[in-house]
Amino acid sequence: MRKNLGKQPAVFPMPVLMVAAYDENGTVNVMNAAWGMICGMDKIALFIDEDHKTTKNILTTKAFTVSLADKEHMAAADFFGIATGNKMPDKFEKSGCHAEKSVHVNAPVITEFPVALECKLAEIVETENLYAVVGEIVNVSADEKVIDDNGKVDPLKLNALIFDQFQSGYYVAAEKVGQAWNAGKEMMKAAQSPE
Repeated sequence: MRKNLGKQPAVFPMPVLMVAAYDENGTVNVMNAAWGMICGMDKIALFIDEDHKTTKNILTTKAFTVSLADKEHMAAADFFGIATGNKMPDKFEKSGCHAEKSVHVNAPVITEFPVALECKLAEIVETENLYAVVGEIVNVSADEKVIDDNGKVDPLKLNALIFDQFQSGYYVAAEKVGQAWNAGKEMMKAAQSPE
């Protein structure tokens, strides 16, 4: 039997994204954002409010990075979600994390997080129901420790944090259970076969 839970953002899993940008003085600011998703082969959309310090920085510099938070740096990732750059301008410095300037865009790469999407601002989408920062992915950089023998990121080595909107928990993926575009092949064959 199903139970009605009312209105809530009931999607699981959600990513734990570290969005970083420089301000007009070159100071690093990072925020934790769960409401973001790939929206094209070279695009990412971040559904973040325009009043965030990081959003203001992105509008100023027209560039940002999006890093995947990992289990090893969960405390820093959570801190970036708790502290606001509007009230704590030196929050990045207080985090103890480190940054290097991307060679592809005018934005910081946070070295502690193993995968970073380096983006230029493509557009802002603003409607009655939506405010989205859309970035064009110029480059993806990854720490060698999370790359497999084929030169791709291995999700099990990554230990990326997954956010749970039901109970506000952090999780990591523990096992691969199937292969995309393969797990449903038998159902596809059955659906296409004549009766």
